Amino acid sequence: MNAKIIDGKKIAAELQDKLKNDIAALPSSPGLGIIQVGDDEASTIYVRNKLKAAAAIGMNAVLHKFADNVTQQEIANLIMTLNNDKNINGMIVQLPLPAHLNEEELLDLIAPEKDVDGFHPLNIGRLQNGSDKALLAATPKGILYLLEKEKIELTGKNALIIGCSKIVGRPAGMLLLQQGCTVTLAHIHTQNLPELVKMADIIVAACGCPQMVKAEWVKTGAVLIDVGINRINGKLCGDIETVAANKASYFTPVPGGVGPMTVAMLLQNTYEAYLKQN
Repeated sequence: MNAKIIDGKKIAAELQDKLKNDIAALPSSPGLGIIQVGDDEASTIYVRNKLKAAAAIGMNAVLHKFADNVTQQEIANLIMTLNNDKNINGMIVQLPLPAHLNEEELLDLIAPEKDVDGFHPLNIGRLQNGSDKALLAATPKGILYLLEKEKIELTGKNALIIGCSKIVGRPAGMLLLQQGCTVTLAHIHTQNLPELVKMADIIVAACGCPQMVKAEWVKTGAVLIDVGINRINGKLCGDIETVAANKASYFTPVPGGVGPMTVAMLLQNTYEAYLKQN
C-alpha cells in the first residue's frame, strides 16, 4: 500500500504558528508553570523542549526545579502558590517523581482550571462526561487532532488501544469512543492480542514495548498511531514494527509523529486555560 505518513512535526509546527499569532493578539502572555524534581535525563529533555516551544510562541513558561530530596510539603506549597498566581494560567508537574513523593496527592492539588496535563480527577470526570470544560491530556488530544487533520473517518471503526495508562491509553480510548469508535483497551493481562490487532481499523500503541506489535498481525489498510519511544541499539523506535507501515493506510513515524503533538497540545491547553480564566 502507499501508506500516508502523518507528519506530526509539521502539523505541530503549523499549530504553534497559529498559537503564536493568537497570543500576539492577547493583552498579556499566557503563563505556564513547570515543576521538575531531580535530574532524570528524559524529563530534562522534555522540559527543555517545552520551555523552548513556549518561548517560540510568546508564552511565558517558568521552570521551578528541585533536588531529589525535596519534601512533599515543599512541592505542595509551590503548587498552592501557583494556583493563586494570576500570571500562571497552566501548571504541570513533570513525571515521574522520586518514590518518596506522593504523585497522586500532588496532582490533585493543582487547580483544575490550570491542570494543562489533564490529570486532575475533575478533568478526567469531565472527559468521561464529554464536557467541553475538560482540559484534556495532551498526548490523547494530540492523537485526535492528527486523526481529524488527516480527515480519517472514525465513526463505526474498531479502535484498539494497547496500553491503558491514565496518561495516554484510557483518555485516548474515551476520546475515540466519543467519536463513534468501538474501542478495545488492551493491557498486560490481555490474551490473544494478535487476534485483536487483526480486527482493528485503528491501532494506538502506547505500551512502551519496542516493536511489540508485529507487521503480520496488522490488518491491511489499518491506521497506525505509534506513541512508543524506545531505543534498540541506540536507535529510536516505536511500539509497532516499522515494516507494518507497508500494510497501513496511515501511520505516525517514530520520531516525528505523536511526540511533537504532545508539546503542541500542552501549549494549546495553556492558551485555552488563559482564555477561560480571562
